[in-house]
Amino acid sequence: MNRIMGGIAATALALSGSAWAETQGVSDSEIVIGAVTDLSGIFAAAGVPATKGANLYFDEINAEGGVHGRTIRYVVEDNGYQMPRAMQGYNKLLNRDKVFAMLMSLGTPMNVAGFKLLDPKGIPNVAPLSAARQMLQEPMDNKFTTTSSYYDQARIGVKYLSDQYGAQKVCTMYLPTDFGAEILEGTKAGAEEAGIAFVAETTHKPDETDFVGSLSKLREEGCDIVTIALGVRQAITVVGTAKKMGLEDMNFLGTFASFLTVVATVPGGVTDGFYAASSFQDLWARADEPAPKAFIEEYRAAYGEDPVGASMLGYSSAEMMVKALEAAGPDLTHEGFIAAMESLDYPEPLIGNHIRYGDGDHQGADTIFVNVVEDGKWKKIHEE
Repeated sequence: MNRIMGGIAATALALSGSAWAETQGVSDSEIVIGAVTDLSGIFAAAGVPATKGANLYFDEINAEGGVHGRTIRYVVEDNGYQMPRAMQGYNKLLNRDKVFAMLMSLGTPMNVAGFKLLDPKGIPNVAPLSAARQMLQEPMDNKFTTTSSYYDQARIGVKYLSDQYGAQKVCTMYLPTDFGAEILEGTKAGAEEAGIAFVAETTHKPDETDFVGSLSKLREEGCDIVTIALGVRQAITVVGTAKKMGLEDMNFLGTFASFLTVVATVPGGVTDGFYAASSFQDLWARADEPAPKAFIEEYRAAYGEDPVGASMLGYSSAEMMVKALEAAGPDLTHEGFIAAMESLDYPEPLIGNHIRYGDGDHQGADTIFVNVVEDGKWKKIHEE
């Protein structure tokens, strides 16, 4: 009789664990999370610190015993912002490392291409380092973003600058990718809503460094506002070149992709007067507030250096991932995790926004902040 009861109990235990036992990236002791990001290319200034921020949070959770007894292993592949390397990374993470979910993969075209591998397996893609609307393309069930779209950021930024400065002509400098195309569309929409003209655009290669010719063209077109969808170093070069050319009346506007600490802190005030619209607030502008202050201290203690805005995003996104894993319970499945993500609703004082998801609503934050660089620091000047 005891053997029969013992067999029943063992069977019940096996059945209760069968769901997660069959879930990719989940074992009785570990959850494997992956990322394909830029650690060496034109957006490494975002990818590297974001990865450090995420690892800082995961290390803290693992030191406390993990989530429901499982530690988190975060496996990151470098795409160098190149498509072939990105696809190699996705294939490795999905087929060799068997990741449960992706967290903070960087690059609009890279994420979109990766969906072709993630979607058939139902692998969640969480908090990508891209604000493109395509991050929530169908099937949307396994996709979660933490930011408003590039489209809305450009649209609202253009309207704000038009209202403030009476601008009449808008232009765009962009990489001819999905990333650039969306900012171009948002710029045109903002111009239309503001009742002003979109008059010119210039396209650029990821390794381009000389922008004199393009800026001369935009000057001839009379551009008052120029939106930028370029690499980090390129955005800095454009603004610096424009100042050398005396284009003081040309206002440059970036989005989430340019709202980086490294952009604001260029020596010599090169980027002073540069605008960016994003869905999170600057870390150092709020360094005395409790959450940013605590994070800065933790990051310094762990790495011996100051964090930047992307570091903060990494930490915040990892925390969100853990909240969902905790809510999903010990019998972890993709279905349970997705339901847990949809249940999240909390103020996020570190990034200065509110995270809220729901059934059919996988965009975590909606508020957009317009910022400008003043004296080497980002300053928030508008919110909606």
